[in-house]
Amino acid sequence: MARIRVSVLGPARLEVDGVPARLTPLTTRLLVRLVAAEGEPVPVRRLHRDVWALDDDRPRQSQRRRNEVQKRVLELRRALDPAQRGDAARVLRTEQSLAAPVPETAYRLVLGPEELDSSEFTDLVNSALLAAPASAADRLAAALALVRGRPLVEAGDEDFARPLVRRLAALHETARRQLIRSRMELGRHDLALPVAERMARERPDDQDVADLLGALRARLRERHGRELLRQPFPGGTDLVVVRGDLFDQADANLVVGFTDTFDTATEQDLVISRESVQGQLVQRLFGGERRLLDDRIQAGLRAFTPLRTERPQDKPRGRRVRYPLGTTVPLAVDGRRVFAVAYSRLGNDLVARSAPADLRASLDALWPAVARYGMYKPVAVALVGSGLARIVELDRTQLLLMIVESFAAHCRREPTTAPELRVVIRPADLERTDLSALGTYLRTSPPARALTGTSTDVGAGTRGPDNRGRPGEGGGGPGRRGRRPAPRPPAPAPPRPPPRRGGRPRGPGPGGAAPARAVGRTDAGDADMPPAHQRRRFRHHRPTASEPLPGPYDVMPGPRPRPRARTRVRPGWAPFRRRPGPRPP
Repeated sequence: MARIRVSVLGPARLEVDGVPARLTPLTTRLLVRLVAAEGEPVPVRRLHRDVWALDDDRPRQSQRRRNEVQKRVLELRRALDPAQRGDAARVLRTEQSLAAPVPETAYRLVLGPEELDSSEFTDLVNSALLAAPASAADRLAAALALVRGRPLVEAGDEDFARPLVRRLAALHETARRQLIRSRMELGRHDLALPVAERMARERPDDQDVADLLGALRARLRERHGRELLRQPFPGGTDLVVVRGDLFDQADANLVVGFTDTFDTATEQDLVISRESVQGQLVQRLFGGERRLLDDRIQAGLRAFTPLRTERPQDKPRGRRVRYPLGTTVPLAVDGRRVFAVAYSRLGNDLVARSAPADLRASLDALWPAVARYGMYKPVAVALVGSGLARIVELDRTQLLLMIVESFAAHCRREPTTAPELRVVIRPADLERTDLSALGTYLRTSPPARALTGTSTDVGAGTRGPDNRGRPGEGGGGPGRRGRRPAPRPPAPAPPRPPPRRGGRPRGPGPGGAAPARAVGRTDAGDADMPPAHQRRRFRHHRPTASEPLPGPYDVMPGPRPRPRARTRVRPGWAPFRRRPGPRPP
């Protein structure tokens, strides 16, 4: 049995076994008229009046009307059953109408819900109105995907199509409104917004639709809260930039910058300032108990080897044991982690100093600890380096780009580091941070660079050990000619047979070719070969593609030519030579 599909939710279309059927305009209009009857028989006289739009009730034209209708019915049956397997008689039936004073031929179109898109649309919407929100949203989305335009568009405003068109239009409106409600109940306001926007475009004067759209947009703004930017990273990680305070991110792990001595003393702001993130950590998360914080930091530092220890006369205040930049100590606080990372050096004069390269190295060492101890939670980080670390070479936008670049580079190697990187910017720093530059960078970065790892790092060198800066490639800087690549080593020489002592040269091998010898190497008998013979070998040798070009003193491979025969002359005797002239008799 052929798979028949009739679509009238838009321009009428007939498909048989997935292949569109070609119908003439009159046959298409006849199909639409039979669909509009909704399974009821339609007499020939009414079909001719509705399809041909002619109101001619003269008795003489009855036979002509019947012939014209039968011709189009035959064409429609051939389109419904091109293989002539009997499907046309099952779908398009011929009956006798007994309602008229005289029995009249009528035609009935019988299609199941899976064969007519309007019937499938009706069943999906009616079942979704009684289903749970998740099931309702799924069924309503499938129903709305069937709609391609105005239903029964070929019928226009004809009376026979008006009831079905009104019912389908009302169901369409109900389906869209119910889909918006279901998605709002599921918390997916972002999926409900496009449906409401389309309704507002189609019905600009409907105040209810305008109010619904406004409420959706307000909920979306509330959901974003203080979010300023959200962009997905490769691997399922999101980049989020928010406005606010780092310690207010209760659902995320925190990154707090420290000096290389991991000082926590904030008395009189001599060693650590109470306004810094490092100083606020004691008050905000440890309740002012600095000793508790010191004990946890010292317990974590036992796994690291210190660089050196300052003398008391050189550094009278603060801690004197220095650790490498990038040392990261995870601290467990209320079910989450605080990553204390050293990214600046505290001098003996109690002034913290850092550089872009130091900050980048510290960030690169931070993310492996986040992946290992972060329990796959969102990680929040402030604009490190913008305060007392005194990284004056980079502005706040460049610091933001450096954090994003470092995290993205690590996610290419280990995508399961964290589900979200949240960069928290204070309101005072927001006006000096150009978020449009970050958005442009994320939008214009090619996906190949994001996946292969060949990216431009902010604050780090752009030429790596494997990037030789060839012309036209990254790494050499714009407008600079790169270094020429090193030449490839020559191909290894093929094995040669052992040298033959004396006699004629070895002939061709089993394959018909003479055994080749490597360029620049001589056999045992080549040392006694005259220079003229060695030079002659250059003329007959044709180097292969795998051999390097010979040098001026190389001996070319190939058989040695046979030396010319020499005449043995006794001392005191001259060789006999025939004199020119006639030969004596």
